[in-house]
Amino acid sequence: MRVLLIFLDGVGLGKVNPETNPFIATNLPTLQSLANGHAWSNQTGIQETENALFIPTSATLGVTGRPQSGTGQGAIVTGLNIPHMIGEHYGPKPNAETRAIINRTNIFKSLVKAGKTAALLEAYPPAWHHVIHSGKRLPSSYQQAVRSAGLPFYTEADFRAGRALSGDWTGAGWRTELGYEDTPLSTPYEAGVKMVELARRFDFSFFPHWMTDITGHRGNLQQASALLKTFDQVMAGVLDTWDDEEGIIIITSDHGNIEDISHRNHTENDVPTLIIGKHRQHFASIRDLTHITPLILDFLNVQP
Repeated sequence: MRVLLIFLDGVGLGKVNPETNPFIATNLPTLQSLANGHAWSNQTGIQETENALFIPTSATLGVTGRPQSGTGQGAIVTGLNIPHMIGEHYGPKPNAETRAIINRTNIFKSLVKAGKTAALLEAYPPAWHHVIHSGKRLPSSYQQAVRSAGLPFYTEADFRAGRALSGDWTGAGWRTELGYEDTPLSTPYEAGVKMVELARRFDFSFFPHWMTDITGHRGNLQQASALLKTFDQVMAGVLDTWDDEEGIIIITSDHGNIEDISHRNHTENDVPTLIIGKHRQHFASIRDLTHITPLILDFLNVQP
């Protein structure tokens, strides 16, 4: 059994309004098929299909205010209510208190200690490695979890060799944003196929997609719709390649944002958690972000 966790930064369940919610304004056949034909919104509710379970999931965790990435991601990777523990939602990067909690316990550390294999599937360019190792930039909460477990971060060489994926799925950003001229390119569908192939090398793999949050902060409805169409095609490749017998795919987020493009802020909306695979009912009790890691560890027969 293996688990592939696809983390979408800044994706919530918003109102059924095509003028502000790209999930309503956009035809997303793959994503909708995973929720019994429903568009992802605050009206979707719990849905189950022949291979997927869709669960609206609390990201506020009983703490007043808009959820933030540092503590939200921290709650996902530790299974602990970090906003409650430190007394606030905090982000985008984890503060010292959050980092200390993540360093003590997180899903990557538990898996490594148990002799399981785990990986963060995104490749990072040389400049990112430099600023992280020099201390000029803080890692995100999930990156901090990977680092605390002693696991490597993938590099440009790994990306070129096909051992890791670009954070934007297709690799186009390495050319348009980073100035590379010859790095690999793929279609969204091919990226989905590749992600499954990479995930098969590990007991647990984690792929983060952060452009959803960036688009929620800076983009418009057209850009948000285009990004979601890309993800829909990625998931078509994933579903065509994944074998439901081999384990579980989990899609989740740390807070809402892109589902309400009328403003630039995070939202207090529930986030979608989607569990794909034969054993999806093992995860049916998920109701908030702290439930995910304990259930993954139990699924993989690992003590936290």
